[in-house]
This record gives sequence, structure tokens and C-alpha cells, in this order.
Amino acid sequence: MSGSTAPTWAVDLHMHTSASVDCRSAPSRVVARARAAGLDRIAITDHDEIDGAFAARDLDPERVIVGEEVRTAEGLDLIGLYLRQRIEPGAPFREVADAIHRQGGVVYLPHPFDARRGTDEAFLEDVADCVDAVEAFNARIHDPAANERAALWGRNRGLPLGAGSDAHLLSEIGRGRARVPPFEGPAELLEALAAGRVEGTASGRWVHLGSTWARLRGRLPI
Repeated sequence: MSGSTAPTWAVDLHMHTSASVDCRSAPSRVVARARAAGLDRIAITDHDEIDGAFAARDLDPERVIVGEEVRTAEGLDLIGLYLRQRIEPGAPFREVADAIHRQGGVVYLPHPFDARRGTDEAFLEDVADCVDAVEAFNARIHDPAANERAALWGRNRGLPLGAGSDAHLLSEIGRGRARVPPFEGPAELLEALAAGRVEGTASGRWVHLGSTWARLRGRLPI
């Protein structure tokens, strides 16, 4: 009698829509691309905005997790997952984390050691107690050592590890993903990440040109 294989989900926990200043992808197109890429769950994590995530969730309530990538007073990014309302940017890291937790959300630390958007172990040691999970693979990071450093930091603290494409272009969606058991809600997400694995392939460096174009295009007069 052959053994059965437990089902797993492909989950991309970090992507953007046109609600972000540096992305032109409509929520409807993001959802359609996620379906085509075989993603079972996605987190929409726009920069300091949440309307795009709500719009995507309205289109596919089961697949979409509402999130936000919030810029902190220290100039770092912190993702809240399973949010019910927008969090204002600009507060200190710990205060943003507390605001996420007050909504019953998950504090997810993205690209902690990226050369442009990250920090160092000394700072993170002071706030590690309020982090629920760590992005161990970000497809927009081109130095593998930065992702490996994030994974090691998370493992050393017993934190669940996640992954995301950080997609600002439709073609990037799904390039970073976690392969996890099925889950429902914040607590089960953390359990699933702890039992899963991260995988993915780095996006080409050219994707940053797309983000720059989107940011400039948004500032041009119509």
C-alpha cells in the first residue's frame, strides 16, 4: 500500500499593486497572475497603503491575505499580515509592530539585511521580541548572502521563515515562495511556515528599472 503525500500550498508573502507608488499593476491583474503562477495564497503588501490589498481580496477572498509594508521612523520596512486597517508610516519600529499586533496581525520582517533597505544584527537584537516571522528569501535581492543571513538570523531565534517575490511587475509574481501545509489565519500561518520551506529564483536586476519607471510615471501630469 503506497503512502500518501500531504498537500502543500505555494505562498508568496510579499508583492505590490498599483496602490504602491512604484508599481503599476492593477489588483485584478496581480490576482490573475497569481492564479496563473499556481499560488495558493498571496499577501498584498503595498508601501504604506492597504486599498490595493482590499481590492485584491474582494476579487479572491480565499487566496489574498491583506497586508501592508510600513516604513518605520528608522527608515526600515516592516510588513503586517492579516490587517484590518491601514497603519500610518513613520512611527518607530516597535510601535509599528505593536500596531500590527493590536489588529491580530503577523509581524513579518522583510529583507532585513538588504544593502539598501536593511539594517544590522545590533538593531534587530533590540526588537527581535516583537518579530513573528522573517523573510528568508526575497527574489529582488541579488546577493545570496543577504538572504542566507536573514535565514540564519531567523533560525537562530526559532522564528518561522517565509519568502516572497517582492513583485512590482507581474512577471515577478511567484519567484519567491514558501511551500507550506494548508493553513487558516495568522496563528496557523506561523505554524505552517515553521513546518515548510522557502524556495525561489532571484529576479533579474532589470526589474528595478520597472519600479523606477512606475514611480516616475506616477508623478507625470496626465
